[in-house]
Amino acid sequence: MHRALITGGTSGIGAAFARAFARRGVDLVLVARDEERLRETAADLRREHGIDVETIRADLADRDDQARVARRLEADGSDPDLPIVDVLVNNAGFSLRTSLLDPDPSTHDRAHEVMVRSVIVLCSAAARAMSARGQGWIINVGSVSAFVPQNNYSAIKAWMNAYTEALHVQLAGTGVSATLLAPGWVRTEFHARAGITGSSIPGFLWLSSDRLVEDCLRDVARGKAVSIPSLRFKVITTAMRIAPRGLVHGISAALSARRNRER
Repeated sequence: MHRALITGGTSGIGAAFARAFARRGVDLVLVARDEERLRETAADLRREHGIDVETIRADLADRDDQARVARRLEADGSDPDLPIVDVLVNNAGFSLRTSLLDPDPSTHDRAHEVMVRSVIVLCSAAARAMSARGQGWIINVGSVSAFVPQNNYSAIKAWMNAYTEALHVQLAGTGVSATLLAPGWVRTEFHARAGITGSSIPGFLWLSSDRLVEDCLRDVARGKAVSIPSLRFKVITTAMRIAPRGLVHGISAALSARRNRER
C-alpha cells in the first residue's frame, strides 16, 4: 500500500492508524476539522517517519466537504499533485448520547451525516477507484456497542457493521477488501469528549489504540471482513450475539445507568 486517507486522523484511533501506516512508510492524507491540529500532526509524522502527508480540512457533516474528500479518493494519479489513494480508513465520528425521545433531531442529523452518509459517499468513491485498479483496502471503524443497544450511537454502529460486511461481499473478486474494525473501550480522548470518565469500566477491558490498530491491520492483510481485537471482546461480542434478547436489553439498561452516573 502506498497512500492511506484517514478521516478523523489527528486523534484517537485515527491517529493510531496514521502512526501505524507511517511506521510502514505509507504516505498519508489526513482529514479532520481542526486545521491547526492537522498541521501539527502532519509535521510530526513527516519529521518522525520521512513520509509525505497531505491534509484536508473538512467537516464531514457538510455534504460539500464529503464530496470534496470523495473526489480526492477518486484521483487516478494523472495529476502528480494528487497521487492515488489505495487505503481508506473511515474513522471520523463522535459519541451520541442524545435521547431518542429528544424533540430536537439536530444532533442525530449531524451524527448520521458524519457516521452514515459520509461513510457511504467515501466508501463508494474509494471502491470504484480501487476496483478499477484491482487493489485497495477499506477499513470502517464500528464498535462493539453495536451489539448492546443503548442509544442512536449503538444503532449507527450496528448499521456500520452490517454495511461494511455487505460491502465486503460486494467487493469479492475485485482485489479490494472491506473490513469492519469493532473496538471495545479504547484509551483515547473519545470518551472524555463525551463526558464519560470510564470509572465504572474495569481496567482489564481497556485497550491500547496502537495495539488495536496493529491487530486490525493483521486482520485486514488476511482479508477478514470483521476485526474484533483482543480475546476479551471476541468473547463479549459472541456472548451478546447468542444471548437471549431480554438479557441483552437488561445489560444495556445497566450500562446506560452507569454511564449516566458518570456524567
